[in-house]
Amino acid sequence: MSILDTNKYDVIIIGAGVSGLCAAKLLKESGVNNLLVLEANDRVGGRTYTKRTPKVKWVDVGGAYVGPNQANIRRIAGDLGVEIYQLNTEGEMTNFYEGKNHINDATVVPYHAESYVESWDLKNLFKKMDALGEEIQTDAPWKCKHAEEWDQMTYKEFVERQCWTKRGREIGLFIANDIFTATPHEISLLFALWYIKMGKGTKSVFANVDGAQDSKFNGGAMQISEKIVDILGHEKVMLNKAVYSIDQTSSYVTLKTVDGYEYKARRVIMAIPPCLQMKIHYSPALPPLRNQMLQRFPMGSVIKCIVYYETPFWREKGFCGTTTIEDFDKHPLSVTLDDSKRDGSYPAIIGLFATADKNRKLCALSEEERKRRICESFSVVFDSEDALTPIHYEEFDWSAEQYSGGGYTGICPPGFLTEFGKIIRQPIGKVHFAGTETASEWFGYIDGAVSAGERAAKEVMHAMKIIPRTKPSQTLASDKNDTIVHYANYLPNFKKCFKYVTSFIFGKQ
Repeated sequence: MSILDTNKYDVIIIGAGVSGLCAAKLLKESGVNNLLVLEANDRVGGRTYTKRTPKVKWVDVGGAYVGPNQANIRRIAGDLGVEIYQLNTEGEMTNFYEGKNHINDATVVPYHAESYVESWDLKNLFKKMDALGEEIQTDAPWKCKHAEEWDQMTYKEFVERQCWTKRGREIGLFIANDIFTATPHEISLLFALWYIKMGKGTKSVFANVDGAQDSKFNGGAMQISEKIVDILGHEKVMLNKAVYSIDQTSSYVTLKTVDGYEYKARRVIMAIPPCLQMKIHYSPALPPLRNQMLQRFPMGSVIKCIVYYETPFWREKGFCGTTTIEDFDKHPLSVTLDDSKRDGSYPAIIGLFATADKNRKLCALSEEERKRRICESFSVVFDSEDALTPIHYEEFDWSAEQYSGGGYTGICPPGFLTEFGKIIRQPIGKVHFAGTETASEWFGYIDGAVSAGERAAKEVMHAMKIIPRTKPSQTLASDKNDTIVHYANYLPNFKKCFKYVTSFIFGKQ
């Protein structure tokens, strides 16, 4: 292949998602102006993808949500002037289970337990997960006392051992599809506990109100990336530039792109999902452990579907729009959320997620068939024939996106973290690593992408002798002292459960 152009830079960043662009932003603010961002796709944003169309104005088909204790992304949004608004919470949440719609308060995660005994079991599960998570160091989970034991156990095995009611096990396993976009046997217990610890506890990760799904960006999440590009200068961010070769055999790192261009840099930040790093040719070859690590770090599976209606019929029925659905045979989706615009325009919008094994089964259907099945499901779940007549439909299958490989994030199978965890963010020569999968707080979230990008930028600036050495996991807006919020605190308390059990055994009221 002929080389059409040669350019030299202090830093080149591979990937124009939130993480890569936040790294570039910090570098520029610190005086590193001779930088370049190379993006394989025809847009910026990575896994935050905002479609814009006259039919719906804008719609997030990728990462979209922000929680109240996600300090890093809130700081960035504030700096960029991106408004954050809370999702609709007026009305009731529902949990569709065994053909019935169970009503829950909108401030609590909608998992329905039939009795105090089942609630007690569920409370004990979440309390146990938070308690075990306290042993984990977020930037080094493999160092905790029980790391080997927990990493050899699947999340499914843990739930089945911990829960002693059928309903407790069902909910515990259902969560894996929702939160991790993986089936319960695909991930290790250590990964699940680490993930939840990085998200400030079960209540913070699972809940909508005051949790990870509390709010959205007015105008779409992709604005974050676009506004950073405005700051950097559009000439500093090049699209349709898929890097296929990284050569570190000389004083500069040489990058080659599929369109025939060559770029050189003193330092490189790779801000793409680990699974995509396998598509690049390295010279010298990657160290054996990193090569093995990349082969064992898959992405989750998710389709995001959004259905638009003439009116918000679910609100008229008294629902807030948030639902968990546990019957896959008739209902293809796991979770729904009200996705209406903040100002009330385009009011009849519901954001949906089809995750893990549901995603893989839905892939075999046509888009029209998926839409039909979803609308039929809504008509049952929200008890309204209006659900059968949408005015518009959007969907995006992240497993089909060649420059993401899946979503929401990478998942860690049994044995992965103890064997390979310590090298996930470890630099290789002059190549440093960003991306939400390298975060030590809010792994898998937009907030984690921010902190990971800034950490990688600081590594580079230290190597270039611009700043002194800092702790690798340190971020500019660390909230490590935040209180862990336990979901168990929002379930029936011990005294009520004990009273229920004793009355059941002894026949007393």
